[in-house]
Amino acid sequence: MLLEVNHLQTEFQLKHGTVKAVNDISFSIEKGEILAIVGESGSGKSVTSLSVMGLVQNPGKVVGGEILFKGEDLLKKSKAEMQAIRGDQISMIFQEPMTSLNPVYRIKDQIMESIMTHMKLSKKEAWERAVHMLEVVGIPSPRERAMDYPHQMSGGMRQRVMIAMALSCRPELLIADEPTTALDVTIQAQILDLLYHMREKFNMAVLLITHDLGVVSEAADRVIVMYCGQIVEEADVRSLFANPMHPYTLGLLKSIPRLEDESDGPLYMIKGMVPNPLKMPAGCPFSDRCDRCMERCRREAPALKEIDGHKVRCFLYDSETEEAQV
Repeated sequence: MLLEVNHLQTEFQLKHGTVKAVNDISFSIEKGEILAIVGESGSGKSVTSLSVMGLVQNPGKVVGGEILFKGEDLLKKSKAEMQAIRGDQISMIFQEPMTSLNPVYRIKDQIMESIMTHMKLSKKEAWERAVHMLEVVGIPSPRERAMDYPHQMSGGMRQRVMIAMALSCRPELLIADEPTTALDVTIQAQILDLLYHMREKFNMAVLLITHDLGVVSEAADRVIVMYCGQIVEEADVRSLFANPMHPYTLGLLKSIPRLEDESDGPLYMIKGMVPNPLKMPAGCPFSDRCDRCMERCRREAPALKEIDGHKVRCFLYDSETEEAQV
């Protein structure tokens, strides 16, 4: 197993209380696998990725669990050890390339910095590798474009630069946080094809963070659905789309427009809003928005249970609930 996260807990200590952004989640990724984490904004997706990278900023802090990368707990690593791992063995594509790329440095300098830091190459060798990586990710005239500043490139090109930078040291794990956000459909498809090709070429594992289930259906091997810092469902991508078990997952899927849908009415929308993290409901966090909410859901928090390889956090599949419905 390449990455194994066990009972991870990340909290933010705020003036008015504690926000449990990641609340006791566990998952694993094998080498060469694409695992997608989906959910609405505020579900804990990005904080999970930042926790793995060791980049959670104050007032946030990982307060429990373990993050095993090739059998070693990253939470026990020093800052210097994590700096050596980041960008080398584990890389990350951040959500917005325009804010992630430094506007006052040329593209070549930003890619070469990572290469020279981790691969100990000379400046000339780093330059050649930077040009090669720009060529790999499909940027035309890579030697000329390497001399550009970020503002001289389109959004799709900047995203390709971020991917080139992330892959420049051939990491074993790539974390892609909303890699297709704000890109048009054509460029989005190109970026997804590129990530898939890079996975095949380098046998690299990918942790894909997104809210777009269309992206998940095209790219992922397995899917984790998060809500309010918890995993509410986990399955392989075919099982999840063919047989969604949690009402939240079903709501997300019903919200996607379909070509075969002949209805001229409005799209389905999950009612209500994600609860305030400082005022979470007593029972299931999704209870106030759930179409199948029972009285028990408002009193107790369901546990994540496995049913034929499909994990779900819902009382609808609990034996006690099934007996009561008979």
